[in-house]
Amino acid sequence: MAMIDSHCHLADDAFVKDLPDVIGRAQAAGLSHALCILAAENPTEAERARELARIWPALRFGVGLHPHQAGQFSGRAADVVPLVRGVIAALPEARAVSIQSGWPTPQADVIWRDKTMGDVPIFGITPPYQDVQDYRIAVGRPLTDIDVLQRQPVIVVGAEIADKLFENVEAVGRDVRILGERFTIVGVVQPKGRVLGQSFDAFVLMPLPRFEMIYGRRNTTTISVKMGEAVDVAPAMAKAEEAMRIAHGLRPGEDNNFSVETADALVNFWKTLTKVLFSVIPAVVAIGIIVGGIVIMNIMLMAVNERTREIGIRKAVGATRSDISRQFFVETITLSSLGGALGVLGGWTFALVIATASPLPARVSYWSVIVALALGASVGVLFGVYPARRAARLDPITALRAE
Repeated sequence: MAMIDSHCHLADDAFVKDLPDVIGRAQAAGLSHALCILAAENPTEAERARELARIWPALRFGVGLHPHQAGQFSGRAADVVPLVRGVIAALPEARAVSIQSGWPTPQADVIWRDKTMGDVPIFGITPPYQDVQDYRIAVGRPLTDIDVLQRQPVIVVGAEIADKLFENVEAVGRDVRILGERFTIVGVVQPKGRVLGQSFDAFVLMPLPRFEMIYGRRNTTTISVKMGEAVDVAPAMAKAEEAMRIAHGLRPGEDNNFSVETADALVNFWKTLTKVLFSVIPAVVAIGIIVGGIVIMNIMLMAVNERTREIGIRKAVGATRSDISRQFFVETITLSSLGGALGVLGGWTFALVIATASPLPARVSYWSVIVALALGASVGVLFGVYPARRAARLDPITALRAE
């Protein structure tokens, strides 16, 4: 019995002795699991739809005005108001109709004391825009008609600006500087979160006339409309188009010098992009797992060939087939689990890089790590059967003669 134990320790020592080489090979095997935690965290179609709906409400559409094409109006708020009245008259069932500054959207530094938040998008709006966008005021109040009529130097900011600039200080009532002008924060919008890694909580809303005093007119101006039901959007778009053609004096057959559109094109683009990405990743993971399993099986087959004499000695002193099979089976699972752990570390790092350097979502949760490790061990079980059986079936006399 002592002789059997000594040779069992001999086998274990040989495995430990070659551990650096085993770890090196396990790193290669670990690549098979490097993406599995990302695959486990694929957002479902429903989750993506909910995220997109937070940012681009399905009940709204926009009428884009292009002053350089229309000719008869400057694109300033005062000239757009009659057009808005025409849209409101055509759509009495609309919940809200607003005017907002269009493209290009200016960006500016928002400064409070010694803190600066750079490249913040600035929007000039009329009050109904806050309803069109489903903005909820967390603290303070929204912009009002009086703010617009009096061109008040007041702003409503996104939650990210309040958090980063003021931290534990109340943001409402504080004065900040934008392009050297002082503005008072009157409200903070509830956070909408991120979609595809892009934050939608870093923005400034100011009364449209005040916006135009600073930035002048934009190349486009947008009239945004919010309907009560999603099914009402398409008919409302047709009515808005008719009202705009009448207001612009366009004759039958003449092309529109404005655009009527929803966010569907943008939403569909993101849906298609993420669907393709999250369809490809599982396929890559599956291929990687198969390749990793084959690598592990080859490693163990080489180990069997290299340790043939050791197997013969163990059998000669009384080791059974199940003892030999168990030894190599445990080594295979150990190797695969080690590769899985290295793969989890690689996948976690990869997810962090993606989340930092791109707008794509890459999240890692603890349950996905458990899935990855279990997957690694399963690969060892699946691909370790053949090497273990081959080792167990070696003839002890033939094995002892091996050099």
